Amino acid sequence: MTDYGHDLTFGAFISPVATPAQRPVELAVVAEHAGLDLVGFQDHPYQPKLQDTWTLMSYVAARTRRLRVVGDVLSLPLRPPATLARAAASLDRLSGGRVEIGLGAGAFLDGVVAMGGPRLTKRESVDALEEAITVLRGLWATDERGAFTFDGTFYRVTGVHRGPTPTRQVPIHVGAYGPRMLRLTGRVADGWLPSLNYLPEGLSSLTKMSEQVDTGAAEAERDPAAITRLLNIGGRFAPNAGGTFDGPPAHWAEQIAEVALTTGVSGFLLMDDDPAAIDVFGQEVAPAARELVRAARGR
Repeated sequence: MTDYGHDLTFGAFISPVATPAQRPVELAVVAEHAGLDLVGFQDHPYQPKLQDTWTLMSYVAARTRRLRVVGDVLSLPLRPPATLARAAASLDRLSGGRVEIGLGAGAFLDGVVAMGGPRLTKRESVDALEEAITVLRGLWATDERGAFTFDGTFYRVTGVHRGPTPTRQVPIHVGAYGPRMLRLTGRVADGWLPSLNYLPEGLSSLTKMSEQVDTGAAEAERDPAAITRLLNIGGRFAPNAGGTFDGPPAHWAEQIAEVALTTGVSGFLLMDDDPAAIDVFGQEVAPAARELVRAARGR
C-alpha cells in the first residue's frame, strides 16, 4: 500500500471535437464553475473530426481564470520538442502558470506517418520521448549560460538561444503503459498520466505499474513521491452502486479515496462530455473524496 500524501486534484477529460467548435470550450467553462482543477484534451492531429489540441488549450486558457490545461496526451512525433518548448513557455506566461504537458510516444503510427511523422519502433519511441524531455527542459533552463545544444538520435538542437522562461517548471506527465516507459517516467518525468480503459487489468494494474515508476525513480536516485500520478477515468452516475465508477457520487468518492490511499494516484480526470456529469464530479465527488482521504490520513 502506497500513499504519497499528495493533495487530490480533479479534472475533466474533454473531447476536442471540431463541430460544434465552441463545445469543448463551453465544457471547460463548466468544469471551472464546478470547481475542478484542470482540463485535459487528447491529441490526434491526423483526425479531422478533432480540433488542434494546442490551439484549443490556448483558447480555453484565455476563456478561464483558474483552470489548468493539459495535453492528455500530446502526440510527440507530430509536436517537435523545441517548438513545443517555446509554445508551452509562452502559453504558461500568458495564462499565469496554468499549463501542463502530457506526452505520448505516438500510438497510432499510420496516422502519424500520414501527417509526415516518423514510423518508429516501440523501443525507438521510448528513446525519442526521453530525448524530447531533455530538449524541453534544456530550452527552459534560461538560468544556464550559453546557447542550448543537444545531439540526440531523434532530436538535434544546435546552438539555440534558451527561452522564453516559463513562470515555473512546467510539469511534464507521461502517458506510459509498458515497463520501459514507466521506468522512464520515474527517471525523468514529473508525472504519470494513463487512462483507466487502457490499463490491462483495470484498477488492479495500478499498483504494479506504479512500482515500475518507483523503480525508475530509484535508478535516478529520485524520491518516488516526486512523481505525481494522475488517471483518466470513465464511468456512470447511477442511483445504486455497481462496479468500478458505477453508482452514486458517494460510491465514486469511496473508490477514488481507496485508489488514492493504496496506489499513490492523486489526480482524477473524468472522461465525459456531459455537462451534468462534470458538474456532479466537481461539486459532489471531489469534495467527498478529499474529505475521506483527509480523514484516513488523520488530518
